[in-house]
Amino acid sequence: MTDGSIAVDAGTDELLCAIRDRVAVITLNRPGARNSLSDHLTPALRRMIKQNGDDPEVGALLITGAGTAFCSGGDVKGMGGNAAAPAMSFSDKVARLRERQRTLTGVLVSVRKPTIAALPGPAAGAGLAIALACDLRIAAESTIMTTGYARIALTGDYGISWLLTRLAGTARARELMFLSERISARRCEALGLINRVVSDSELQSEAFEMARALANGPASAYASMKDNLDLALSADFLTSLDQEAERMVLAAGTAQHAEAVRAFIEKRPPTYR
Repeated sequence: MTDGSIAVDAGTDELLCAIRDRVAVITLNRPGARNSLSDHLTPALRRMIKQNGDDPEVGALLITGAGTAFCSGGDVKGMGGNAAAPAMSFSDKVARLRERQRTLTGVLVSVRKPTIAALPGPAAGAGLAIALACDLRIAAESTIMTTGYARIALTGDYGISWLLTRLAGTARARELMFLSERISARRCEALGLINRVVSDSELQSEAFEMARALANGPASAYASMKDNLDLALSADFLTSLDQEAERMVLAAGTAQHAEAVRAFIEKRPPTYR
């Protein structure tokens, strides 16, 4: 590729992956279907999240969508039953969905590298959950978000209830789930669902520069920051204090910290690799 990217085979044209400057750019590539999840796209997305999350040569994951949408969630046209599909018991259906959830948003949340969602347009249903499972979200002005589940009499999956409650609070989460309104990018930013809104034309460049800076930053410090922030969702204050102390002392003994201090004194950017 002319921009220095290294293409990664995702196993399907419905998902693209390329690594540039230590950023794994993962692109949902069904623009004609608003990048809705499919039997080809979704398994590939699972594989690429896990593979790049484990790859020491990748410092950050940037997930985006081709065209003018991020991800419209599940393919509604394929819902409502399939007479040709083999019969499954209730428990088997639950087990299958649990496995699919854990290996998608479950793995995405567990990645110890910075993860960024770049939204060129709508994010709905499970697509919204994927965006919310990332650490940061940067959106184009034309982006809208909607939970969408109530409109088709479903209850929500892929962690949407947990993610919305922690990002927006329980009152807003209930509003967003019950009403399924189309929420503009600016209102999403005010609700805490989006970190930054930029013009449509600048989205991909702004998102990549953010991801590139994080990918080449202090990886071990970011991983421990994520541990601290995750713990803060469930632990009391004193437990968080104790864990911060342990991780702070560990970080103070790393080569990355020593390099950052030298760079600060020498008035230059640090080089962590």
